[in-house]
Amino acid sequence: MLPRRPRDPLQVVRRRSQELKLQVDSLLSESQLKGALEPNKRQEIYQRCIQLKQAIDENKTTLQKLTKADEAAPVGNYNQRKEEEQTLLDKLTHQLQELAVTISKENTTKTGAHIEKEKDDESTEEEQDDEDEEDEEDEEEDDGEDSEESSGGEEESEEEEEQQGDESVKQAANKEYIALGDFTAQQAGDLTFQKGEILLIIEKKPDGWWIAKNAKGNEGLIPRTYLEPYNKEKEEQESSDEDSEEDVEVVDETADGTEVKQRTDSHWSAVRKAISEINTVDALTMMGAIPTGFRPSTLSQLLEEGNQFRASYFLQPELTASQLAFRDLVWDAKSGTIRPRPSRVSLVLTLWSCKMIPLPGTSIQVLSRHVRLCVFDGSKVLSNIHTVRATWQPKKPKTWAFSPQVTGILPCLLSGDCFIRSNSSSPDLGILFELGISYIRNSTGERGELSCGWAFLKLFDASGVPIPTKTYELFLNGGTPYEKGVEVDPSVSRRAHSSVFHQMLTMRRQPQLLVKLRSLNQRSRHILSLLPETLIGSMCCSHLLVFYRQILGDVLLKDRTSSQNADLISHPVLASFPQLLEQPEVMDALRSSWAEKESTLKRSEKRDRELLKASFLLVYHDCVLPLLHSTLLPPFRWAEEETEAARWKIIADFLKQTHENEGALQALLSQGGVHEPFDLSEQAYDFLGAGRRSPN
Repeated sequence: MLPRRPRDPLQVVRRRSQELKLQVDSLLSESQLKGALEPNKRQEIYQRCIQLKQAIDENKTTLQKLTKADEAAPVGNYNQRKEEEQTLLDKLTHQLQELAVTISKENTTKTGAHIEKEKDDESTEEEQDDEDEEDEEDEEEDDGEDSEESSGGEEESEEEEEQQGDESVKQAANKEYIALGDFTAQQAGDLTFQKGEILLIIEKKPDGWWIAKNAKGNEGLIPRTYLEPYNKEKEEQESSDEDSEEDVEVVDETADGTEVKQRTDSHWSAVRKAISEINTVDALTMMGAIPTGFRPSTLSQLLEEGNQFRASYFLQPELTASQLAFRDLVWDAKSGTIRPRPSRVSLVLTLWSCKMIPLPGTSIQVLSRHVRLCVFDGSKVLSNIHTVRATWQPKKPKTWAFSPQVTGILPCLLSGDCFIRSNSSSPDLGILFELGISYIRNSTGERGELSCGWAFLKLFDASGVPIPTKTYELFLNGGTPYEKGVEVDPSVSRRAHSSVFHQMLTMRRQPQLLVKLRSLNQRSRHILSLLPETLIGSMCCSHLLVFYRQILGDVLLKDRTSSQNADLISHPVLASFPQLLEQPEVMDALRSSWAEKESTLKRSEKRDRELLKASFLLVYHDCVLPLLHSTLLPPFRWAEEETEAARWKIIADFLKQTHENEGALQALLSQGGVHEPFDLSEQAYDFLGAGRRSPN
């Protein structure tokens, strides 16, 4: 008899999923007999819920690790089948979660234990909040029940804490801590304190909320993320060195206590600038307008410092240390164009969504929700800072969404598909994401930008192997990227629970960002290889950036009479194209115009590189140059809705007129089109002034 052929890995997972589904269905059927369930039976069902949840998690892990290459034979619709299994397992997890919460309620009602009742009440509140935010179908459920039971359970909880307090006080040893910021009590039992206040820690609780006493003798709960150990001699010494930028301390919270790190990186001044402007944030926090984990945006501060973190700077050719040649722009005589450049990191990243992002109060008006991302090594920004704007719906204000693909005239600012290139050799290389909002304060008209949390995705493991291309669920941290252990909203996870399902409910309410790393196909790999070794941008504009780089190669490497000649070059495209990276609407106009022109070309013409570049130059002259120097087009201003709408209307009208007249000549000669006085900078390209200096 021939041995039985082993099942394929995906088939094994699917069979296991069906077995788990039968077990969950059986458990749900048993639990429907509520009147006949004895306490022991309810406890048994609850334990089976936990066991099944663990089995489902194991099957999920196995499923996520599978790839098409693992199959012994070809499988049709592999990705679709894999997604169907993921959906089924998620559904089973949700069913178990609801059942466990129901069983917990029944246990609480029938045993009458006050301490357990308080814990289940908190779990019910968390579940109710979660359902209100995501489903909005059960908004009025269990409202009165929690308020009736809270007072008795709270008194019992306080008595239990007093009994345990003696042992905890001995372990805490009455240490003094200094407050790093202002904190306003969020509920009864919390202790309000001010920045710089000295607090005596009485008890360190495992959930991160400690019992402290202030100088007036008042006691209450405070979040440990606001504290660092107080050292009187050290404080006196630091006060004398207050103006020094070489020794700035940053709190790094750990489970056992607080450690202090010293930062000396090159752009720490931007962080200090953000800290110096934290007075406004403190005021908004005290008013309850923003959660305590919000901070002034670190990446926004870096963008305001100059052009060193802008895409227009990183798009320029990089000069060697001697400034006699280009390090990343090399001519390939065989192919007749610039040579492709490999890079350590070259991938496509898709922003999917942001979930459970806390809402600001009504005292501020949100002008923009967005994500800023860059290459980061834990201490320094190593690339340009790229921004993607998010959209949201009034029904789900805590969920941000992105457009995975942008076509036509839809703004590239909304494109969630981003390319990432970096040639840094740092072992800690990764991508830093900062979620932000631009706002205006209703009472004062003051504008600003806040960070709603940040996440870091390390791109290599400890062995230097790239992480797999898949979807990642990144939980957000509060504070700045140089602060550790700060929560975005401490009230979400302020109570520790031993129950697995209580922890599941808490994790579901944590702010998070979903991103997907994608491997490159042959076309994308070729396009990105022609770009600078370090750059982040939108995939929908990558082909336009390649045109610019190829024209750079023609002008600087092929057509220049002498490599020693450093004179200004008359070329309006080279002189003006980098401005488009800071004016996304004009880039969208060029992208739309080029797509329209490309659709008219024959297949043979699309294979002719020189013809394509000549056509691109004509489109650029007809579309971009008149817009850049038109006095009718208002200057670009970030997150100003009226200005953005006005720019869009003027650009759309211009494109329509150009299309009807088969070119921009009539618009240029029209008496209604007023342009800025001619300036030599419109034509002159100074590659020595614009080029980047090699760090070597």
